[in-house]
Amino acid sequence: MVLGGGLPVGSLTVIAGAPGSGKTILAQQICFQNASTERKAIYYSAISEPPEKFISHLEVFDFFDRAALVDKVEFINLGELLQDDKQGGLAAMMDEIVRKVIAEHPAVVVVDSAKALRDFSGGDGSLRSSIYYLAARIAHTDTTLLFVGEYSHNEIESGPEFSLADGIVEMAFESHEPLDRRWLRVRKLRSSKHLSGRHPMHIDESGITLFIRAETLDGHRQLDSEPEGRDSIGVVGLDELTHGGLPKGGSTIVLGPSGCGKTALALSFLVRGLEGGEQCLYVSFQESPNQLIRKAASFGRDLSPHLASGLLRIYHVGQGELDLDVVASVVREELARGPLHRMVIDSLAEMVVAARESERFPAYARSLLGSLRAAGVSVLTTSETSSLGPTTDSVGGLSFLYHNVFLLRYIEQQSEVGRAVAVLKMRNSDHDKGLWTFAITNRGFEVQSKLEGVTGLLGWTALVAREANPGGRPDKRPGD
Repeated sequence: MVLGGGLPVGSLTVIAGAPGSGKTILAQQICFQNASTERKAIYYSAISEPPEKFISHLEVFDFFDRAALVDKVEFINLGELLQDDKQGGLAAMMDEIVRKVIAEHPAVVVVDSAKALRDFSGGDGSLRSSIYYLAARIAHTDTTLLFVGEYSHNEIESGPEFSLADGIVEMAFESHEPLDRRWLRVRKLRSSKHLSGRHPMHIDESGITLFIRAETLDGHRQLDSEPEGRDSIGVVGLDELTHGGLPKGGSTIVLGPSGCGKTALALSFLVRGLEGGEQCLYVSFQESPNQLIRKAASFGRDLSPHLASGLLRIYHVGQGELDLDVVASVVREELARGPLHRMVIDSLAEMVVAARESERFPAYARSLLGSLRAAGVSVLTTSETSSLGPTTDSVGGLSFLYHNVFLLRYIEQQSEVGRAVAVLKMRNSDHDKGLWTFAITNRGFEVQSKLEGVTGLLGWTALVAREANPGGRPDKRPGD
């Protein structure tokens, strides 16, 4: 998808990047993926590593097939041919590649490292002429030619290989604590509608796995009509504060400090959907599936039957998957599996801090929420704030992306720490404007009473309220 359907036949594409970025693995994976008995892949090594060393390194990958060597994938060392005579050696190498292509009609031909060809040319003019000769001959065949080389950013901008190439694929390795990262970018690909941007990739025993940058995908399909009705939050009192629950297919963010009850509220929302037979997904950046099961059990909710039936899926984002586009890829896969009704992301703040891409995050969040909205999914996202009261955090500034915003906060009640909830915003829907106390009990999130005569909700001053009942008991709860 990133290449817009693959590399065009008859084209020359340069795969460029620093050592360790994954260039050689990508080129070899392309060879084994496209080679057949009828049309083999030919891999020329030009003063880089001998074929025997290439093959020994390949054995750790699943795509490698030793039985395919020679008949399907052929490794050829051009070192001796190049070193025979510098200028003549380069011309002889080009003639050898053209002869092989015309005689055997290979699907793919790779030259690695193409940068080494500079050492055997008489200058940029001679190198340009040689590459032009090769590319022109290959253009009239159905073979795809790949140049692999250790090129810097400046060399990509000015090298003759790149001006003549039909495609340029740039790969990079970056130190990005807590984990190093690799990415791929298509800088140019003629006759192709490729995806722009830096796409992260992982290298493991399967080879290279590429994750599409979420923002580069085409515009999301719009629903023919907005979902009708409301989703119960699963909390007595909150459904009343929202005048019947959350509008279906909408997005909701729950802001609040650590330990204030965000996850308890999210679990209530999720369980209510499961009880109604809805397909649900929980994306967790902290608790593992077992930890979530135990937490839900402490509120009297059993998630195990729903996990066993497949109605609930929990995706725990591990340390090695802490990448925004990996998360988006998993969500797209879940959407492709079938209709998804409710989804929880716990939590937004942890995702953006861990990913360390705060500048990019608003565009990413817009894309992710847009794809979920197009699929008609009701999304509830939690986000931790650093303050005990109202938030001024940058993540809180993303609330404009959400239809509904809930604020949880701590309050002081007669020298004790209490909790309060307020509905700050509901798009296209009326809602209660008050501040209500709540508690986390063995039944989960429970709304209690409305605080009367309160000041300080939107500022830094302390909350002040007159006691409505001398005994401190609420007159009634919403919904009573």
